[in-house]
Amino acid sequence: MPWSAAPLRLGRAWIVAPDVRTLRARWDRLVGAEGEERTELFRPSRARTPSTSVAALPGQRTGTVRFARETGRCPEPVRLAHGPFDEQWLLPDHRLIDTGRPELWRVADAAQLFAVEQGHVPGAPGPALLVTAVLPDGRSPAGRPGRIRPLYRRPGGAEPNVAPGLLPFLSGRYGHEVTAAELLAWAVAAARPSPAGCRVPLPADPDRWAAGVTLGRRLTGVQLRGARGGEKPRLPGGRRPYVRAPIPARPSALAYDAAEETLALDEGRIAPVPVEAWEYTVGGVRMLEQWFAHRTAPAEPGSLEAIGPAAWPQEWTSELLELITVLALLGQSEPERAALTEGGGPELTRTALREAGILPVPDRARRPASVLDHQEEGPEGQFALL
Repeated sequence: MPWSAAPLRLGRAWIVAPDVRTLRARWDRLVGAEGEERTELFRPSRARTPSTSVAALPGQRTGTVRFARETGRCPEPVRLAHGPFDEQWLLPDHRLIDTGRPELWRVADAAQLFAVEQGHVPGAPGPALLVTAVLPDGRSPAGRPGRIRPLYRRPGGAEPNVAPGLLPFLSGRYGHEVTAAELLAWAVAAARPSPAGCRVPLPADPDRWAAGVTLGRRLTGVQLRGARGGEKPRLPGGRRPYVRAPIPARPSALAYDAAEETLALDEGRIAPVPVEAWEYTVGGVRMLEQWFAHRTAPAEPGSLEAIGPAAWPQEWTSELLELITVLALLGQSEPERAALTEGGGPELTRTALREAGILPVPDRARRPASVLDHQEEGPEGQFALL
């Protein structure tokens, strides 16, 4: 997947929140302020200030006047993969985002999937590659952030982001048509972390490829959580987590009882919670602890980040139950994934790929494709002439 983008640089934390109501309240507070107060609430950076002139993000109908003069309504928030396994909401206003990666927004649609490399942490367990159906910011819990690799180079699932010639080559080696989606499934199952970035070996054995693709499709389906026509992940009956004691209005601590398989949010209780869900880590960080911290960490009084729900919303509980299910299913598949990545076996070599004309990958495949099927509003309401 030669075309990739670096992670987004949001520049200010207040433009992301776990719920839409919070973002609208923050917008209204900012737009209602004037002068120095607006500037202070905005949190200027070298890339963005209230006076910055910038084009709208592709596909987003947001204002392009300098934010210092903004008086309009809050733009419609969009879903964002805010690091691994944490889907939140983002204000998709380019005036508020330091580096928005417009090339990713141009291809983010109902057919797209994004493979997100995870930062390498020596000795840390967990996946090297995750997949999401919503636009990812590419954040890594620890270590150096990886790259974001769209599955397709154009909207509508057109032009796979695969090295030219690789899919026909693999089809000939494995005896059936290999698609871009099948290649991504293999990568999700077989990717290995390394200091130089995510490494995906290609097996010489068709049976090993088939086993990896089957596993990768299952892992991908769990991570997509029902998106792209899939089914919502579920644990077997009797193992599904439920709220056993109501979660308080403002829980401050998260704890796990392995013997009882219970997750405690202060006096609130959720069970059963498999140990695989609690222990599931990415980059050495427990995902359940990080998810909880993103919703309960204290913010600076008077800042926009301090604006949030007065009490724990019901939708957060539903999202937590879903996350427990996702992490449990992925954790229970870890032995199978580890056996695939550590089992070894003959691999297709770089020499074979060079002889087939696949390597080196041409420079054009490493650059985003030209996507000109919709207008993109420039600074101060102008449009580009092509």
